[in-house]
Amino acid sequence: MIRTLSGLAATGAALFASSAAFAQEAAEAAAAVPNPGNNAWMMTSTLLVLLMILPGLALFYGGLTRSKNMLSTMTQVGATAALAMLVWVMWGYSTAFGPEGNAFFSWGNAFLMASTYESTAATFSDEVISEFVFISFQMTFAAITAALILGATAERMKFTAVMAFVPIWLTIVYFPIAHMVWAGGGLLFEDGALDFAGGTVVHINAGVSGLVLAYLLGKRRGYPAEPMPPHSMTLTLVGAGLLWVGWFGFNAGSALEADAFAGLAMLNTFVATAAAALTWMVIERMMGHKGSALGFASGIIAGLVAVTPAAGNSGPFGAILLGIASSAVCYFFVAKIKARFGYDDSLDAFGIHGVGGIVGAIGTGLVYQPFLGGPGDGSTAVGEQLWTQTFGVLVTIGWAGVGTLIAGLIVKLLIGLRVDEESEVDGLDISEHGERAYN
Repeated sequence: MIRTLSGLAATGAALFASSAAFAQEAAEAAAAVPNPGNNAWMMTSTLLVLLMILPGLALFYGGLTRSKNMLSTMTQVGATAALAMLVWVMWGYSTAFGPEGNAFFSWGNAFLMASTYESTAATFSDEVISEFVFISFQMTFAAITAALILGATAERMKFTAVMAFVPIWLTIVYFPIAHMVWAGGGLLFEDGALDFAGGTVVHINAGVSGLVLAYLLGKRRGYPAEPMPPHSMTLTLVGAGLLWVGWFGFNAGSALEADAFAGLAMLNTFVATAAAALTWMVIERMMGHKGSALGFASGIIAGLVAVTPAAGNSGPFGAILLGIASSAVCYFFVAKIKARFGYDDSLDAFGIHGVGGIVGAIGTGLVYQPFLGGPGDGSTAVGEQLWTQTFGVLVTIGWAGVGTLIAGLIVKLLIGLRVDEESEVDGLDISEHGERAYN
C-alpha cells in the first residue's frame, strides 16, 4: 500500500511538472501572439509612410523644380522607392536587423527565407507585432531615405545613375547606420543615443549624402546666376501637406504600439511643425521679405525633421522649442550658408533635412529632460546625454559622407552621374523619359 501510494505520488508529481511545463509553454506561446490592435496601427503607419513618398515627396520635390524636370523628379522618387523596397527584401532587412537584432548580417534570412507569417518582432513592452509588419514598416523608411537624397541632385542626375547608386548606397550607408542606431548590439544603440524615428538614420543620413553627391555632380547649368524658381508652389504645398499627414505614421508609428508614446509622438508632430512653419514666415518678415508659401512649406519640413528623433522623447513644450530652433537654423543655412559656399543643393535636402536633423538629434538630449517636460527620469546628466547625441551625429555624418563618396565615385567611373549639356537644357522629362509634364 505504501509503495502504491508513493508510486501515485511520484506519478502525480510528474503530471504536475508536466502540466506546469505545458502551462509555461502555453503562456509563452500566448505572449508571442501579435496584438491585433498594435498590428493594425503599424500597418496603417506603414501606409502613411508610403503616402509620404508617393505622392507626398514626389509632389513636394516636383513642384520645386522647373517645369521641364517635373516628371523626371517624380519618376526618380518613385523608382528609387520601388528599388529600395526590393533591395530591402533581398538583403537589406537581414543586414540591418540580423538574428535577434544583434548580428550585422544574416545570410539565412536573405530574401526573408527565415521569416514566416508566425514570426514576431518585439516592441518596447511585452507585446509583439508580426515580423512581416515590422519588415514592411522599416522598408518604407529605407525607401524614403534614399528618395530624400534626390532633392540635392535634382535636374541634372541621369536616371540610370540614380538606379545604380541606390542599391550601393543602401548597402554601404543606410543599412549599417540603421543597424548602429536601432538594432540591439548596434554601436549607437548600446551607447544610449536617442533617435525615436530617424533623425540620424533618415534625415542626417540623407542630407549629408545629398550634399556629397551634389558636389560630385557639380552645379546645374546657369546656377546661381540664372533664376530657377519653383514652377508650381501649388503642387509643393500639396506635397508638404501630404508629408505632414504621412509623418504621423513615421513618428507615431515608431512607438511600434498604439500606446501613450504613440499619442505623445502624434501631439509633438503637430506642435513642432506648426511652430516651425510660422517661425520661418516670421523670419522672412524680419529679414525684410514677405511671408511666403515657400517659407511656410520649408518650415513645415524643418519642424517635421527636427521632431523626428524627439517625437517620443520630448514633451510638447520641448517639441515647440525644437521646431522654432530648427526653422531658424535651417533658414540661415538655406538663405546664407548655401550662397556663401556656392554648393548647388537644388531643393535644399541638406539645408533642411541634414541641418534640421542635426538640430533635432542634438536637441533631443535636452528636451528629453524632465525639467522641459520630457519623459526622461533625470538619471542621465544633461551634458552626458548631449554628448551621446552629438557623438551619434558625428558618426552618422562621417559614415554617410565617406560611404556616399565611395558609392558616387563607383557610379561615376562606371556609367557617369550627370546628363549631357543638351539633355539638361531640354529638361530631363523629355531627354530621360520622352515625356512632358505639361503640353
